[in-house]
Amino acid sequence: MIKIASSLPPVQNEYLASHHARPEVIALTGAAWEVPLEAEALFTFQTQWRHAPKEKPAGWPFNLKWIQVGSAGVDTFPVWAYEVPLITRGRGVQAPMIGEYVIGAIFAHEKQFWDQRVTDRAGWQPTMLGAVSGKTLGIAGFGAIGTEAARLALALGMKVVALTRSSKIDMVGVESIADLDGLMALSDHLVIAMPQTPQTERIFNAERFANAKPGLHVINVARGILIDDEALVAAIDGGRISAATLDVTMPEPPPEGHPFYSHPRIRLTAHVSGGSEDADKRLARYLAKNLDDYLAGNPVTGVVEYTRGY
Repeated sequence: MIKIASSLPPVQNEYLASHHARPEVIALTGAAWEVPLEAEALFTFQTQWRHAPKEKPAGWPFNLKWIQVGSAGVDTFPVWAYEVPLITRGRGVQAPMIGEYVIGAIFAHEKQFWDQRVTDRAGWQPTMLGAVSGKTLGIAGFGAIGTEAARLALALGMKVVALTRSSKIDMVGVESIADLDGLMALSDHLVIAMPQTPQTERIFNAERFANAKPGLHVINVARGILIDDEALVAAIDGGRISAATLDVTMPEPPPEGHPFYSHPRIRLTAHVSGGSEDADKRLARYLAKNLDDYLAGNPVTGVVEYTRGY
């Protein structure tokens, strides 16, 4: 019987305990890295590692053979965490909901849902709305989230252009592009779905925004640190960028008085794009499948490569 230390919420621990393999689930009450010696696996969220110490705890990695992260990112993990032989992340668990959020943001922008609300007779004025079909969606980062956004956009008649590290895109109807500046120059809407790595931090800066197609709408569902905040605000105020829909910021939440709270062309949500009423069940199914594969000695999903950072 496998023993799993878990810093996940009680509902996930209950799902794990009911798995047909009947694992022993040890609910952690302290820090996520304070793992009992008898645990072979650790199930955790990357947000619980934001304040992990720089130096590894005495005895780490104990007897751990596997860390399963419930979320897609692992950017909070310290270097010493990778002494555990296998780390997997929740790749694609939230992709369907985030894909819907992206499409919702596109419709909200084109149909001016954020901007137009008739509150009196004087406000009853005709307004020219934008089309969605025929517009170009640029996708920076073609993983599970980018793939889902592309699938939905194609169904709506949008053109889809994507940039990915591997340069290999197999989806019919999606055009691959070689560089980020070229992607920004072609896009009417740009969804940022890149992982956070040292190479991607503040990659969307003043120089990049200067190369954007005039009127570009930026949608960030990745990490806030990928955007230079001051450069984004300046690009919107200068007219190069028409608006931004941001579900992530750096830090979260932004400090009081930050321009993101009050800027009329910035639509801010509180890192909610991956959520839905069935989120717990979706995650539980994913974890159960990876546990099945781990116990059977089969390849597991979402293996993290330390050299790539995701």
